[in-house]
Amino acid sequence: MKDGVMKEHSPQTLANSLEDNHFRAPDALLKAQQLANLLDTAVKVPFIGISVGLDFLVGLIPVIGDTTMLIASLRIVQLGRSLGLPAPLQKTMLRNTIIDFGLGFVPLVGDLVDLFYKANLKNVRIMERWWIEQNKQQLDARAQQKLLEWEQQQDSVK
Repeated sequence: MKDGVMKEHSPQTLANSLEDNHFRAPDALLKAQQLANLLDTAVKVPFIGISVGLDFLVGLIPVIGDTTMLIASLRIVQLGRSLGLPAPLQKTMLRNTIIDFGLGFVPLVGDLVDLFYKANLKNVRIMERWWIEQNKQQLDARAQQKLLEWEQQQDSVK
């Protein structure tokens, strides 16, 4: 496994990985998830039920806030690149980030749109879908193993 992506899917490799219980999302993806949650959904606004993050709150500061959040959002794109995300997906992520940044410059409207257009979460979903596609065989094997373990546990309780 390199950068959290299985390159070889031989039965022996799968068996070793499953036995070790070390198969999990790569650190870059986990970091991107944490950052996206912080930027887009860190705080739930009482009475309204809408989650906002630092992107919305810091973005209320004209120019400096939006620029600061652009840099934080580009970190998620960089984490996608470090995972080996294909160039077209990186471009989509960059487009999402630029749209979010551009909308932030529209007074008031940009701030309202920022409540609903969660570019960082969109970008992490792109990363997650790609990683799952790359590791589907191993994920399916791991899920099957966990299901069998659970069934055996249920049988022993009876």
